[in-house]
Amino acid sequence: MNSKVFMVLRILLGIFVLVFGFNKFLHFIPMEAPTGDAGAYFGALMNSKTMLLVAIVEIVAGLALVLDKFGALLALILMSVSVNAVLFHATLAPGDSAGAIVLLVLNILVLYGYKDKYKSLLS
Repeated sequence: MNSKVFMVLRILLGIFVLVFGFNKFLHFIPMEAPTGDAGAYFGALMNSKTMLLVAIVEIVAGLALVLDKFGALLALILMSVSVNAVLFHATLAPGDSAGAIVLLVLNILVLYGYKDKYKSLLS
């Protein structure tokens, strides 16, 4: 992958997760509360403080990707958040899945850009 394209994708993913990570603390992007099963599941995540952990992971990963420090590691850790976001939206809130899909695609592209860092791990 071209290094400039990879840099843009890495920074874009970093900013994306930074914004949504900080939004979980500061609530500057208005979001409708989910209803039905999605609301019950999301409420359980909020009550158990799991969303607090997700926010911290997003902020740390976003900073790592923007600053290009430990980006390969945090992109790998962020993949669990991306997959869970897509699964949540695909099964419980399919109308709002665009952001989760963008997150997953960006994460996959960034992981592909870091593929040389994972070679020794996978050999």
